[in-house]
Amino acid sequence: MPVPAPMAPATAALLQRGTVIPAHPLALTADRTLDERRQRALTRYYLEAGAGGVAVGVHTTQFAIRDHGLLRPVLELAAEESASAVASRPFLRIAGVAGPVHQAVEEAATARELGYDAILVSPAGLPHATLDALLDRSAAVGEILPVIGFYLQEAVGGRELPRAYWRALADQESTVAVKAAPFDRYRTLELVQGIADSDRGAEVALYTGNDDSIVADLLTPYHVTTPTGPAVRRFVGGLLGHWAVWTRSAVRLLADVHAAYAGDERALQRALARLAGDTDANAAVYDVRGAFAGVIAGVHEVLRRQGLLNGTWCLDPAESLSPGQAGEIERVHTTYPWLAEEDTFIAGALPRWLARHHPTGKTPPHREEE
Repeated sequence: MPVPAPMAPATAALLQRGTVIPAHPLALTADRTLDERRQRALTRYYLEAGAGGVAVGVHTTQFAIRDHGLLRPVLELAAEESASAVASRPFLRIAGVAGPVHQAVEEAATARELGYDAILVSPAGLPHATLDALLDRSAAVGEILPVIGFYLQEAVGGRELPRAYWRALADQESTVAVKAAPFDRYRTLELVQGIADSDRGAEVALYTGNDDSIVADLLTPYHVTTPTGPAVRRFVGGLLGHWAVWTRSAVRLLADVHAAYAGDERALQRALARLAGDTDANAAVYDVRGAFAGVIAGVHEVLRRQGLLNGTWCLDPAESLSPGQAGEIERVHTTYPWLAEEDTFIAGALPRWLARHHPTGKTPPHREEE
């Protein structure tokens, strides 16, 4: 096995400090082929919105990209578009891997080749693997690149992972962070406690993936017992499909949360004012009423309304908006001002983001879509 590439110190510091990491969607044409122009535009949006990284090849990108030969192309596009940001500031490029050990290791090697910093290791598609097998898989991936553990909710392919699992994962020196997305308060607490149980617990950054309780996760002080005594752990940032939309708003939210940590009462009140509204917005986008059937299409619908995507197409033709879901998205958009404010930001920059890519790095004047 190759020696794992160390994360650049400034990038590692950003991960530990906490940042906004959108889970990157997949831009498709009406015939469900990759829309490279709009795929690039999405990455440009996240960069200019102030995100501290992107996660590509994850659930929001659609796990089925692997069946369509699209994993490497979408990883390449995000790497290319973020190259200028990486050269000027810390920016996390995270690749999702899936499948059994050999597949996950191969995908991690591809990500390393393309300049990615870390691997989000998904348990999806392995319902019968033992906990030891999952840990061995993470260790194998960790020989390629640093690992971000992933607690994925069962409704979209995850499974229950107990406290002991999270302690064992944190014990692995390659584990640098975990994403908690069980959509369950009890299981989230077990994850935090399991990480705290490890001698390495303080080295593992906590990121929320609980799109239904983002603000609550970020503001909650978790009082835990560690091998060296009592401590307080916090979720320092988020790696979220929900933050694939209204991303600049998410950047502002996390800035307020971090200011609240430092004692800024007005920032705390601004963050608290978002608590119920962000959950309401997520219920619409993630199609909670439809048991998450329209979760990916819901993300696409927000981006379509803003002009970043041409449609809500998913790789699976059966995957689409649920009845009434578009109306719910419209409702939350008009209810919460921080969502509508994003439209103005996007409209002003969209012509630049949609400008066609040139190998020279220059972009020609924008031409309307044919």
